[in-house]
Amino acid sequence: MKVVTAEPTAAGQRLDQWLASALGDDFSRNRVQQLIRQGAVRVDGEVVAETKRRVQAGERAEVALPEPEPAEPLGEDIPLAVIYEDDQLIVLDKPAGLVVHPGAGNWTGTLVNALIHHCGDSLSGIGGVRRPGIVHRLDKDTSGVMVVAKTDTAHRALADAFADHGREGELERAYTALVWGTPNRDKGVIDAPLGRGTRDRTQRAVVSASREDARHAVTHFVVKERFGAVDQVTASLLECRLETGRTHQIRVHLTHIGHPLIGDPEYGVGFRTKANRLPEPLQTLTRAFPRQALHARLLAFRHPTQDQVMRFESPLPADMALLVDSFRKLDPTSK
Repeated sequence: MKVVTAEPTAAGQRLDQWLASALGDDFSRNRVQQLIRQGAVRVDGEVVAETKRRVQAGERAEVALPEPEPAEPLGEDIPLAVIYEDDQLIVLDKPAGLVVHPGAGNWTGTLVNALIHHCGDSLSGIGGVRRPGIVHRLDKDTSGVMVVAKTDTAHRALADAFADHGREGELERAYTALVWGTPNRDKGVIDAPLGRGTRDRTQRAVVSASREDARHAVTHFVVKERFGAVDQVTASLLECRLETGRTHQIRVHLTHIGHPLIGDPEYGVGFRTKANRLPEPLQTLTRAFPRQALHARLLAFRHPTQDQVMRFESPLPADMALLVDSFRKLDPTSK
């Protein structure tokens, strides 16, 4: 923990500017901005989220410093479900519960640790020590198809495709989502900017487009099935396609329209009591479901060195398939 107090000469300066100066040479302005955005800075006891906030003389800032990170991740013999592999890339079916890359609280047991063991030194280094070969990611508890680059050439091409979100290429991503209730139309577009949550800085929220950290985010959805009575649908199965790829985008957008993912421990908390209305054994099964019901079903992209579009699909994993099938038994005629 670092503690500094603003001198009279600091009054009116931006918070990030003042802290970078007050904390010394070990803290660049970029590093300070990261700490502020992570919720690690308190001013007079209150967490401050805005880097541009103006400092007042006499204010006391506390900066919580994270634990030192390990030098680099090591390979671990973790089983991988490989769908396809060549000398340029590897396509995987990621299980729920597997963290993609090392980070706070998850320095081992990640997909990166498994990839280092599986691929050796062939992974692209562009992503850095913590993210070798990683060009996109899935949340820890989201299952489904991922592609990882094994060469720098593949990394650049795939990263460009994901950054462009397929607007000028053949990138295609489709997710299967089991949600509470049902949208009021069979298909639609959720166009709502995302930023950091105000209560929990690790979460995302729909925010005003004028906010400093707002990021353009668009999700397309189609209702595939509805479960329950025709006049009171309990849950729905959606297909979601990403036009942008923001952190937690599908989870936040579906919550924003009032239909959060079943089992979502962060964005669906307010809907947990809906399980009380379900018949057994569906009620117990839904309560025990340990993750958000979201699966990356489809990934298509142009191969970075071969002139062809690669298309990969993953069936629903057993836990989510069982839950969906159980909801279907509510009322088979309501699809």
